[in-house]
Amino acid sequence: MLNSLMGLLLSIKITDVIDILVVAFLIYKMLGFIRETRAQQMFWGVLLIVAVFILSEMLDLSLLNWLLTRLITVGLIAVVILFQPEIRRALEQLGRRGMVRNQFRDMNKETAYATVHMLVDAVDDFSSTRTGALIAIEGDTMLTDIIETGVIIDSEISVRLLGNLFYEGSPLHDGAVIIRGDRIHAASCVLPLTSRTSIGKNLGTRHRAGVGLSEVCDALVIIVSEETGAISVAKDGVLRRFLDLKTLEKMLLDIYIPSGDSNDLLSRILKGGKRHE
Repeated sequence: MLNSLMGLLLSIKITDVIDILVVAFLIYKMLGFIRETRAQQMFWGVLLIVAVFILSEMLDLSLLNWLLTRLITVGLIAVVILFQPEIRRALEQLGRRGMVRNQFRDMNKETAYATVHMLVDAVDDFSSTRTGALIAIEGDTMLTDIIETGVIIDSEISVRLLGNLFYEGSPLHDGAVIIRGDRIHAASCVLPLTSRTSIGKNLGTRHRAGVGLSEVCDALVIIVSEETGAISVAKDGVLRRFLDLKTLEKMLLDIYIPSGDSNDLLSRILKGGKRHE
């Protein structure tokens, strides 16, 4: 038996090892992808159907095998339709690997610093006055379909303008503001709601919309609660709640200023107060 085992090991080629590693990696990523999504709720049902299909072939159950063959064929189309948002997100994440945020990298460092500072100042005001706010910062994935649901603004970012947009009496306050680079591109935009229940039953539509958008693209979404003034950020489907301003500043700097160039600007932000109105 030892000789057979040694013969089997010696027969394994480097391409076999690569093949196994690639398949293992794909399975690992697939399991990570379906975790905490609607796919997790249907995963075991799909496995059961596949197991019954294999059993029907082994036991030569012709009628059951024929029925399951047709069911699986139709099921593949149904999966694509039902899980279109999740599939889109997975493909976008795969396509973004190694990409550079050109709109941020090409931005003047002083402009990036001023943009971050104004966004933080605006969020600080919203939190202090308990003004509900929903701000999405566009990343590599263009938010054209989301922008089309709102009103084009295309204006420089200012604390006062953001305050006016989210003022309760404003006609554009009900919806999200989309930030493209260093400009307010659109307001009153409608975001997709997440279907997940794990983010908390006590969270309202604003938080569910922020998480929903972050699930289907690489945008960073800032949410300010109207009830408590608490600051939250949604990114890649993950909601971080009760953030302080320094943490928010660091997250924005990581987006607007490439790693390694932000240390000096970060120290300046930590020393500075409100400057932009």
